[in-house]
Amino acid sequence: MGSNYKVTVNDAFHFDFEKESVTPLDAIPTGINEFHILHQNLPYKAEIVSSDFIHKRYTVKINNTNYTVSIANSLDMLIKEMGFEVGLTKQVNAIRAPMPGMILEISVVVGQAVKENDNLIILSAMKMENSFLSPRDGVIKSISVSAGDAVEKDQLLIEFE
Repeated sequence: MGSNYKVTVNDAFHFDFEKESVTPLDAIPTGINEFHILHQNLPYKAEIVSSDFIHKRYTVKINNTNYTVSIANSLDMLIKEMGFEVGLTKQVNAIRAPMPGMILEISVVVGQAVKENDNLIILSAMKMENSFLSPRDGVIKSISVSAGDAVEKDQLLIEFE
């Protein structure tokens, strides 16, 4: 992997940098997350206002103007090219029975807005009660079972809009 970086500023401007072009930058720390930068004989006051290390997004204030900066290295670019990205998750649109059992309780109704980790349904299987929590924020589109119903493995229980 090379030492190349793709930098996006305010989701509009794109720059390609090599490590060698950034290394000689004259930056002197003046405080916590604050720097005095000299570039091509011009002075800049820089401050890192916020940082999201997981998504590699930063808010940087340069001479009292805020910029949102995204930085991707060669590995990040390769991972994205392969169709994977940090922070992307599969959207769960349905809850299915993981095993045969009996529905003991349904805690939601069609049209109800739910938050992630809200209790949705309780399934009794193999002498145990299994609570199913909402995997995401959403609205209940349909409920395919009722309390007291026997269900088979992989049977649809609840759908989200």
